[in-house]
Amino acid sequence: MNNEQPIIVGLDIGTTKIAAIAGRKNEFGKLEILGFGRANSNGVKHGQVLNIDETIKAIRMALDNCFASNPNLDISEVYVGIAGHHIKSLQTRGDIVRHDTHDEITQQEIDQLISDQYKTYIPAGDQIIDVIPQEFTVDNFQNIPNPIGYGGVKVGANFHIITGDKNAIRNINRAVEKSGLITKDLVLQPLASAAAVMGSEDMEAGVAIVDIGGGTTDLAVFYEGILKHTAVIPFGGENITNDIKGGLGVLKTQAEQMKVQFGSALTNEANSNAYITIPGLRGMPAKEISVKNLAHIIQARMNEILDFVNYHLKQVGLDSRMLNGGIVLTGGGSQLKHLIQLTEFTTGLNARIGYPNEHLAAGHIDELAKPMYSTCLGLILKGYSDYEHQRKDFEKDFKKVEIPDTLKHLEEPEEIVAIETSVVGAQAMANRRGLKDFWGKFKDGIIDLFKEEDDRHL
Repeated sequence: MNNEQPIIVGLDIGTTKIAAIAGRKNEFGKLEILGFGRANSNGVKHGQVLNIDETIKAIRMALDNCFASNPNLDISEVYVGIAGHHIKSLQTRGDIVRHDTHDEITQQEIDQLISDQYKTYIPAGDQIIDVIPQEFTVDNFQNIPNPIGYGGVKVGANFHIITGDKNAIRNINRAVEKSGLITKDLVLQPLASAAAVMGSEDMEAGVAIVDIGGGTTDLAVFYEGILKHTAVIPFGGENITNDIKGGLGVLKTQAEQMKVQFGSALTNEANSNAYITIPGLRGMPAKEISVKNLAHIIQARMNEILDFVNYHLKQVGLDSRMLNGGIVLTGGGSQLKHLIQLTEFTTGLNARIGYPNEHLAAGHIDELAKPMYSTCLGLILKGYSDYEHQRKDFEKDFKKVEIPDTLKHLEEPEEIVAIETSVVGAQAMANRRGLKDFWGKFKDGIIDLFKEEDDRHL
């Protein structure tokens, strides 16, 4: 156990779940998870905190669950993810003329260059969340990834500036503070997710990270090692659930359950002879729902989300010929069946699911390697980036905390299936076995679905 590193806590305030994860890097640079808790999220819509009291309750419950997993934790500061359709980005350019031109460029000068960008004019009511340097220039030398150690008269850079609505930011900070915590930093969720699911070769090849959450779909585009574009698309898994609810005339809990258990992002892949039997309400007859119709509703909304992704890629001139790394799908919504095929068909790019296990130490519970925790684990990695580059103050006396056994191993619960299916044809038993295998992968049982506590699906 490496106790020479700080414990950093990520807090992901999502539309369907709130997750708190405490982690510390080991001697191999991998994250060891020291605490993990989550709770239903009721006060957040489309990534924005609308009901502060409900959000505070959910944050406290997630923290209580985190402490329950490891009573030795002491959590006071957290890295918090931010999303929502109020998020905007712009490109700027900054330069400084150096006084001591004979000396090498230092980190302090780069920090000053970045700090100056916070004075950039932005519309009233907005606030700068982050300033991310892209390529640097030193005198006549262009496209320098890191100018420290160079010598020259003038150093400059292109910057990607991320802004958000002041009130939305204030609501997040207020909810965190009233939960007894301090916001160490606000991090744009797609950047946190990108940190968790991609490596340096992805950045160089060119890749688009598409994080499909409960209330929003977040996009981050990297090319030649540089962040080129970020966007927040105001649709996510909850929109699909609501589409199913309205289109098929079922309860929201039933719609969510059908989406996870039987949903497909491709209508052509759905079994036209399969039907889902929904129990009738208060003596009403049972309802038969076609799996094909369910897939049709899901595909329509996923097509809309992917059309937005295509639009943003064209806006920055990074079409299918440029992004050799393709699209990395993550977030709870990425677990929809046949989503990879739909994404490849719609965008013309290769696609894969991004799991955050690349940065996790061996021996963690399987639950933590699910795409729905990419943002939360990425927040911890962002904290470590700050620590390693001395961007923020961290305590020097690091407390010794061991990994609890509950986060090393998790028992499989008994399988419970609440919705029955009837399948016409000879494939009936094979389909049932396939569903059983698929459903057995979820460790939290049907209760979680009825609570709608996470956005693993969307």
